[in-house]
Amino acid sequence: MVDTVITIRNARMADAHDIADVHDAAWRDAYRGIIPGRELERMIARRGPKWWQSAIKRGSRIVVLDFDESIEGYASYGPNRVPTLPFQGEIYEIYLAPEFQGLGFGRRLFQAAREDLAQHGYGSVLVWALADNERALQFYRGLGGRVIREAQEKFAGEFRKRIAFGFD
Repeated sequence: MVDTVITIRNARMADAHDIADVHDAAWRDAYRGIIPGRELERMIARRGPKWWQSAIKRGSRIVVLDFDESIEGYASYGPNRVPTLPFQGEIYEIYLAPEFQGLGFGRRLFQAAREDLAQHGYGSVLVWALADNERALQFYRGLGGRVIREAQEKFAGEFRKRIAFGFD
């Protein structure tokens, strides 16, 4: 019999390379054909292991999905960055390695981030997703998110609609 341990825990400095790998694969999977190719690769390149080490060192709130001592997903979160929206916290990112998507791990990461935010006084939460990322829209709707705002974001001279989901 083989035992596999799956945990969601706070990110450690030693996780930076693995988080960067998950970020790269997940972004290519999620945004290829949505964000212009060169811009997507530039965005990915900016978030290498050193970027993640710096974020962890600064105390950014990041949890990881540790699947038998291998990082296969992460979530980052903190205070709401849009003060005009009446939500206290924000989940900035939730990403899983493509082969771990659709198995309930994203829901677990989302819940871990929400619980940590609530423990730190952030009872309401918002999340942004690109409107062309149908998987993300279905995910947040399935979690009970309601659309609270639409905005535009510019990528290499092209605009893409993004949608904010609110969770009370």
